[in-house]
Amino acid sequence: MNIVFLGPPGAGKGTQAETISNTKGLLHISTGDLLRQAVKDGTSTGVSAKEYMEKGLLVPDDVVLNIIAERISSDDHKHGFVLDGFPRTLVQAKALDETLRNIGERLDVVFYFAVSEDTAIQRLSGRRTCKTCGANYHVQYIPPLKEGICDKCGGQLYQRTDDKPETIAKRLRVYKEQTEGLIDYYKRNKVLKEVKGDWDVDKTYRMITKVLETIPKHHRRHKEESFLGDNSEIYS
Repeated sequence: MNIVFLGPPGAGKGTQAETISNTKGLLHISTGDLLRQAVKDGTSTGVSAKEYMEKGLLVPDDVVLNIIAERISSDDHKHGFVLDGFPRTLVQAKALDETLRNIGERLDVVFYFAVSEDTAIQRLSGRRTCKTCGANYHVQYIPPLKEGICDKCGGQLYQRTDDKPETIAKRLRVYKEQTEGLIDYYKRNKVLKEVKGDWDVDKTYRMITKVLETIPKHHRRHKEESFLGDNSEIYS
């Protein structure tokens, strides 16, 4: 099955995407991780993306689309994928649909995580990342055994520039301005399912798996096949 997790920064979609990919055997594709790795590696994509990311701006569509198209076209997603943090614009959404059509696939479901600004800022500003191995922590939810030190490799933990409160607030404004059209787009395509991003992790996971149980297990299908029935549904 092919899934998109849609929502503003700090909505919790990354945590759910990782869990679902592991339990369902799906390829987890995080645009943020892919772009940060490209920045670290100093690739042409990374150089193009770095300036936008550090300012809390969305990376231009052409840059993101190139890296996503390469990943989706790889051979290691035979059971499907979970796209985390993509698409963010209507242009990206339509381009993703076209990319999938070209390889005989389509999206099965899009989960939209609705979250308050206060919750998003609390979650993101508390994140810490290891400079050495890239492991992620949270000062409140997933603290390291020793403050500032990675449990896995002993590396130094730091707060990313885009996780500082002032940058987060800007990221949320930009997200809202540029992604509002996505909700209506996926509603019209009858694949949108909305969950509350303020829920705890376990409740959110249960709601997601409940929806996934309604999807046929095979993920390759003809584009005219219908699925899921009714369009958006809000779980509360």
